[in-house]
Amino acid sequence: MKSYDLIIIGAGPGGYVAAVEASKLGKKVAVIEKKKIGGTCLNVGCIPSKAYLKHAEWLETMAEANQFGVINEVKEIDYSKLVNRKDQVVGQLQQGIHYLFKENKIDYIEGEAEVISNRVVSVNGAKYETNYLLLATGSTPFVPPINGLDQVSYLTTDTFFEMRELPKKMAIIGGGVIGIELAFAMAPLGVEVTVVEVAPEILMTEDEEARTIIRQKLKKMQVKVLEKVQIKEVKQGELVLDNTTISFDELLVVTGRKANLQLADALNLEKTENKKFIQVDRHYETSEKNVFAIGDVIDTLMLAHAASKEGIKAVRYMFGKKEAPLKNEDIPKCVYTHPEIASFGLTESEAQEKGYDVLVSKTPYSNNGRAISGNETTGFIKIISEKKYKELLGVVIVGANATEMIHTILAAKQAEGTLSEVEQMTFAHPTLSEMMGELANEMLN
Repeated sequence: MKSYDLIIIGAGPGGYVAAVEASKLGKKVAVIEKKKIGGTCLNVGCIPSKAYLKHAEWLETMAEANQFGVINEVKEIDYSKLVNRKDQVVGQLQQGIHYLFKENKIDYIEGEAEVISNRVVSVNGAKYETNYLLLATGSTPFVPPINGLDQVSYLTTDTFFEMRELPKKMAIIGGGVIGIELAFAMAPLGVEVTVVEVAPEILMTEDEEARTIIRQKLKKMQVKVLEKVQIKEVKQGELVLDNTTISFDELLVVTGRKANLQLADALNLEKTENKKFIQVDRHYETSEKNVFAIGDVIDTLMLAHAASKEGIKAVRYMFGKKEAPLKNEDIPKCVYTHPEIASFGLTESEAQEKGYDVLVSKTPYSNNGRAISGNETTGFIKIISEKKYKELLGVVIVGANATEMIHTILAAKQAEGTLSEVEQMTFAHPTLSEMMGELANEMLN
């Protein structure tokens, strides 16, 4: 029986990053994956959706150029070529992970893992022994019990990116981050998109003012957004709501994800109170000694970069270096719409609930020279601080390059910086980032 210091089940962003970290610590590592290397993020999530959003951006840019005298015309969209480009992007990144495994002498085993015990794993009839076991098995799309849905063909994120022809009409059930991003990806290509959300508003996890801006942009893109609706029934080509009927060529269901807990059940691991996740301690160890879990199977933010950092911290703990667990308020959240949304930390109401004497201010993109010259004036930067020490409690950025800019001020927070440290930085001019320094200055005076 082949032996390892660590066996990781799941080759997504949590699993493969953890494997590389363990290898760098001099450990013998194997990674087991039953689907495709790279997991959900690389194959049917973060990466392909960003490729599609780039295609949409090309068309938006062409339309914008027309307004200012650069006259152009889109004669045809060859959707198959856009899909092929997405496949090339995914393939290139898959090869990159294979290269990492080879360089770090990590064994990659394709097949479905069966856990015999906390020390023994079986794959394709072969058994492997390990000192530590890390579960990074991710999640799958959650499909709600909607009347008639099981009788019609529909897409989830697992199948959306296999679509080879552009539909004329698409209905999207789910107005969360994924549903809204894919609406932004499809509408500029000429697809008539309708987003149906049963919650009071779309993007309920995001800042209220950010939601308003995105809703306005969706309206401008002629995307129908129906909020607080009741879905009565789904028929082939029709979505029957309480007060209207939506017709579609393709139906996309993006109503959240559920953790893959089959291996947790096989090991009889303790679960969270709601039974939806694996219970872990502050070092990501489960109720079974030497068995750890990270990513979508534990009750933290379902984000690729969160899983990666959790994997690193879990591995370092296994092999002798204790670190503080990842805090949700230190994890950047990003929505890749146009404009983008990026945020971290506490909201104003959350800060007040924690007893802070809250100090909040924001500055609009429309005051910034770089934004004006680049015709990117939609959006704002908002900083949530407190009056006594001027700590950085939270930040929301809505606008161009928000998902890149957020890291500047997050780095300041990670270094225990305050508004003063941000204000003292010298930002290049003209840049969008200089709005951070200007806003900090305003809040200090």
